[in-house]
Amino acid sequence: MSDEPQTLEALEAELTADISNAGDEAALEAVRVKALGQKGLITLRLRSLGQMDPDTRKIQGPLINGLRDRLSSALSAAKSVLATRALAARLGRERIDITLSPRPDDFGTIHPVSQVSDEIIEIFSALGFVLAEGPDIEEDRYNFTMLNFPPGHPAREMHDTFFLDGTTEQGERMLLRTHTSPVQVRTLLANKPPVRVIIPGRTYRCDSDQTHTPMFHQVEGLVIDRNIHMGHLKGTLEAFARAFFEIDNVKMRMRPSHFPFTEPSVEIDIGCKRSGDEIRIGEGDDWLEILGCGMVHPNVIRNCGLDPDEWQGFAFGCGIDRLAMLKYGAPDLRAFFDSDVRWLRHYGFHGLDQPSLGGGLSR
Repeated sequence: MSDEPQTLEALEAELTADISNAGDEAALEAVRVKALGQKGLITLRLRSLGQMDPDTRKIQGPLINGLRDRLSSALSAAKSVLATRALAARLGRERIDITLSPRPDDFGTIHPVSQVSDEIIEIFSALGFVLAEGPDIEEDRYNFTMLNFPPGHPAREMHDTFFLDGTTEQGERMLLRTHTSPVQVRTLLANKPPVRVIIPGRTYRCDSDQTHTPMFHQVEGLVIDRNIHMGHLKGTLEAFARAFFEIDNVKMRMRPSHFPFTEPSVEIDIGCKRSGDEIRIGEGDDWLEILGCGMVHPNVIRNCGLDPDEWQGFAFGCGIDRLAMLKYGAPDLRAFFDSDVRWLRHYGFHGLDQPSLGGGLSR
């Protein structure tokens, strides 16, 4: 036993060299098992202490435990170095240069309907309107009755409504909303005037041809305040048309019309030039209808718990899909819903484009 300390020194030198030569964490783990595993060289030395006489154990115990502690520290330090080295190598392999311009397809393509919706919201937000939304599945009273469509009114049939089975606890029929106007009612019931909201959303009617689909998109605007008149409505829509079509001169005219929820009601036409299938807004002597609007009917204001002698307002509504067709030249509305990637790549917009009045709506 006289040469035992030398054996421990040699063992330490061997294991220390193994730790230094370990090239990765897996190799280092193999060294740990060799030294400190259940059948490791140091573990076996510790177990042999019980077989030694007391005097020898007093000498060998501290030496073997000290060797174990030093090797444990060396293993921990080496593991930290190897982990840092492995992380640096991984970061080098997976590095992305964020200063490089992305490929056009990296971030997808925005559908023209989504693009036009964002453009409309951007314009009216700048005019002080707040975004409002409502459910696609609506109650009869919100979709018709409170908007001045009494039971049996012929305008109910004009909407070709999708009615659903069953009724509410109050006996109300459920339906897929035929317009976004129910959100006007919900907004007025939930908020005290003054109110100024813009309401985009999906709507549904039993209709399908080149310019109609069973599901389509509408946007409505509602303003309720004191002393509101048709001049405010006309000025708002002129500002919208100039910003949306991105032209300075927009000819606009109002034609008398009828909607149950507005009185007086008008259709808005804008000046255009037609050449074959092409329509140029702001040029020529022709006219193109773009939306319907009017002063909110006193009955609608009254149905929402307000006094029409104190509060007045205007509302307008138009098809988002139709506006997209006019602005970006899509000839058939049905193609908007065909899920044709080629069509989307032709008419769509880059995934990172965000419409802004300062930077350009349709850049």
